[in-house]
Amino acid sequence: MITLRIVLARVAGAAAVMFTVATLAFVALQLIPGDPAEAALGGPGSQASAAALEAARVEFGLDRPILAQYFDFLWRLLQGDLGTSYSQKIPVSQVLTAAIVPTLSLTALSLAIAWLLALGSVYIASGHSKLGKAITTALDLLAAAVPNFWLASLLVLLFTGVLGWLPAVSTGGFNGIILPAVALALPTAGFIAQVCRTGVEQARDAAFVESARARGESESGIRLRHILRHGVVPGLNMSAWSLGSLLGGAAVIEVIFARPGLGRTLVSAVTVRDIPVVLGVVLFAALAYVLVNLITDLTVARVDPRTEARLQQAVANA
Repeated sequence: MITLRIVLARVAGAAAVMFTVATLAFVALQLIPGDPAEAALGGPGSQASAAALEAARVEFGLDRPILAQYFDFLWRLLQGDLGTSYSQKIPVSQVLTAAIVPTLSLTALSLAIAWLLALGSVYIASGHSKLGKAITTALDLLAAAVPNFWLASLLVLLFTGVLGWLPAVSTGGFNGIILPAVALALPTAGFIAQVCRTGVEQARDAAFVESARARGESESGIRLRHILRHGVVPGLNMSAWSLGSLLGGAAVIEVIFARPGLGRTLVSAVTVRDIPVVLGVVLFAALAYVLVNLITDLTVARVDPRTEARLQQAVANA
């Protein structure tokens, strides 16, 4: 049984991760060459006067010492205030709200496709067919090794240029999200399948599998209810990594397929040095990562009692 103490310990760990990410992101952005006040006035090509630059520094608090800016940033963050976009002159929360839904839709569909492909591969590999195992292993290795930007170009060439089945850019409909989702999903599916296959190999030789056979269960039932159930635990532990990988890949995929979303928003914000927007995107990605990691830990603890015991021991030793 997962106790409140375990949940609170994991939440405290997630809060510590968010604080660390916020601090590192703030420091890293201070090291980017250029004047943020100039970015706030339209970038290097704006030819803003010295008086206008000084006024912008005062307006956005850029005239204050870095340490004061840092503590002010943390205080506003605790209040849920991400600041105002330098380039768009609207709250960062509005910028993120417009970009989050397309990215989450793409990421969720990609993750679902990745898991379906990985589970299909692992199910075939969990059987007694050596040929099936060899083919799925080779396909998983190939999928994991292919960069998603190269895969995206190949998919556009095949399904748009040759077959003419799907559009090369986002159309706002479901057919416009298929190629980006597949381009993101295939490499992730390869990694998940490889990790799950290790768990399957361990589960195949476990005592509970032999007990199931002794009770007369069919091989397909054993594979579904026992081997796969325990074999996917290592893959579930990778859920946070998978989400982070998909969010990172979305930045490239959204540019290639001209899709709106956090990826394109981040690229545009970095280009014009819109620090509040960059921080907002980074913090949202970190928050999504720690939330998925927290949910994954608690879910795996319910699926695998050994994980729950390890969590309890870790909390007791803390």
